[in-house]
Amino acid sequence: MPERPGHPGPIYRLLDLSKSYDGRLVLDLHALDIFQGEILAIVGPSGAGKSTLLRLLNFLEPPTSGQIAFKDVVFQAGREMPLALRRKVTTVFQRPMLLERSVKDNVAYGLRLRGKRDAGVKIDNTLSQVGLDRLARQRARTLSGGEAQRVALARAMILDPEVLLLDEPTANLDPYNVGLIEDIITRLNRQQNVTLVMVTHNVFQARRLANRVVFMLEGKLIEVAQVERFFEDPSDPRTRAFVKGEMVY
Repeated sequence: MPERPGHPGPIYRLLDLSKSYDGRLVLDLHALDIFQGEILAIVGPSGAGKSTLLRLLNFLEPPTSGQIAFKDVVFQAGREMPLALRRKVTTVFQRPMLLERSVKDNVAYGLRLRGKRDAGVKIDNTLSQVGLDRLARQRARTLSGGEAQRVALARAMILDPEVLLLDEPTANLDPYNVGLIEDIITRLNRQQNVTLVMVTHNVFQARRLANRVVFMLEGKLIEVAQVERFFEDPSDPRTRAFVKGEMVY
């Protein structure tokens, strides 16, 4: 895949990547580049392999075959990604697992795991960025779904990731919280040049936020294109059917 004019080269390069569980092939991608500083949306029906791909991009498990090159360091079966590079990538899951502590303690948790305990100003600034500074002392279990998701985002943001992976970050949220989270995502990308890879079932969200869109089906990459081309003139009839809201399996 060629480099995009005016943009840095790939931060990820995926080649002949596959993942199987108990002999069942769930992911089979020939090649995909993810560019530094872009927002890449991954769409497709349930079971298409989208979340599996995110786990591999976060180095949570190795591929069965093939490789992922991240910043030119190869991750594959039998080879671990160095800790310093793993820490450059963070995932926010659809259902965040929050500690039974305050909002502030949740946001500080990752820093403490990394031995950074004197970061009060940074914690306060991060809470302010996601609009939760007034809830800093509130117990996480008392939060609404949208507030909890913003805590999860803040917990990821405070680690200063180069890549943020988002797995359905606004699923089941009301329009107000969807707007807040989309605004946070956009600011991260534009102001801090964070590379964002976002799995979403919401094609309207993909169109609003993404630079490029990937369509996956049955573990395979069907189409990847710039956002306008993807929605206005897709090259594959299966993509066209999906964009129109037809059922694709």
